[in-house]
Order: sequence, then structure tokens, then C-alpha cells
Amino acid sequence: MTTACTSGFSAFALEPFGELRPGDDLSYAIADVLTRTRTTLHGGDIVVVASKVVSIAEKRYVDLTRVIPSPDAVDIAARTGEPAEMVQLMLENSTRYFLVTERGPIIAWHTLGFQLVLAGINRAGTDGAWLLPRDPDASAVALRNALIRSTGVEVAVVIADSDGRADRRGTTVISIGAAGITPLRTTEYKGKREEETLTDMIAAAAGIVLGQRGRGVPVAVLRGITYTRSNEGVAALLHQQP
Repeated sequence: MTTACTSGFSAFALEPFGELRPGDDLSYAIADVLTRTRTTLHGGDIVVVASKVVSIAEKRYVDLTRVIPSPDAVDIAARTGEPAEMVQLMLENSTRYFLVTERGPIIAWHTLGFQLVLAGINRAGTDGAWLLPRDPDASAVALRNALIRSTGVEVAVVIADSDGRADRRGTTVISIGAAGITPLRTTEYKGKREEETLTDMIAAAAGIVLGQRGRGVPVAVLRGITYTRSNEGVAALLHQQP
């Protein structure tokens, strides 16, 4: 299906956003911010959510003091400076990995099919870590359904994760889950057709608002983007299915 390009859009963060605790209802937290800030969602809005808060809501916490590093994890940690316990979690949640340089970073193929730095595992203080959601597309569907019920507005949801790339310094943002929006769009101009990863572009755009560290803002809203509704999910983009 060919989708018209977007000529312009707006993006804003939902803030202030309260601290989320393990097991909290993420849709309720978002609805609470909307109410407190007198913000109204519009039909067609795309709600972009940082994967970390989805992991917190789904209790994906791991106590690093209970993780026993394997000899391989100890070896990789010694070479890269990463904590051996974090490396062990990476090994347990990926199918293969490689070091970009002798000192890292470590790029791993997550069992979900994503290629992520350290398999997308995030530190949680000094003794903990957050794993990715078990099924990010399913998480996006559940969150979208809950938001539609609470607001009465048809929105799309994209779950975003910060990530480094093997060919360059710095961090970008990609999509790992989506609902209510086609993950790919095909554009055509003067007879040339191009297949584009729409949800990745949306996640990256939201990343400009969300920031990477210290902002404490895990949710952004993008408005005015042209897209086709779909529940294919980000899994439809992947070359290697879980």
C-alpha cells in the first residue's frame, strides 16, 4: 500500500510524569498526566512510550546480585569494562553478539529479533537491570486498547528503545513495538517506490523530545503524521522472527 508523505507534524512530551513503580498501570499513569495538564489526545495521534517504563510496568526487573556470570561473561566483561552480571544477562537474552571495537560496545541479536547494544538491557541503579518487555507488540496493543478506553480517542502506540549503532558514535532511538499503525510505509515519487520503516522514524522523532538521560519524560505524542492503521507490529519489519 502506498501512503502519502507527511508535510508537517508536531511533537510534545507528556510532563511532568510521575515516577512509575513496578506493576503500576501505565495507561492510568498516562491518563493521569493528560488530566493534570489538561491535555487532550486527538484522533490519529501517535503515543510514543519509552520501553523502560513498559518494562517497569511489566515487572521486568532482575536483581544483579543473583546473577552468576559464566566464564564467557567474565571474559567479555574484562575486555569491555561492562559489569559481568550485565554481560551474562546479555548472553541469556541474545542469540549472538559482536564487539564493535576491542573495547566494545557489544551489539547483540536479542531473542526477539532486534539488534541492540547489550541486548537492550538497562541498568537499574547499582544492583539491578531492566529487561525488554517479553512481547513489545503485545504490550503496545494492550496499552493502545487501554488508552482508547480511557480517552475515547483512536490513537496509535509505538514503543521506543534507545540504541547505539555499530557504524557510528552516539545513541539513536528505534521502535520495538507498535499497535494501530503500519510499521512500514511505501512512498512513490516519479515512478520510484521506496519502502520505509515508519515506526522507526516516528520513534526517532519522539526521541528528540524525550531525550536519552535525565529528562524523566518517558512519553511523547506526535500529531499530524499520515499513516495507515495496522496491528502488524514491529515484528513484521524483522528479518529474523523470534
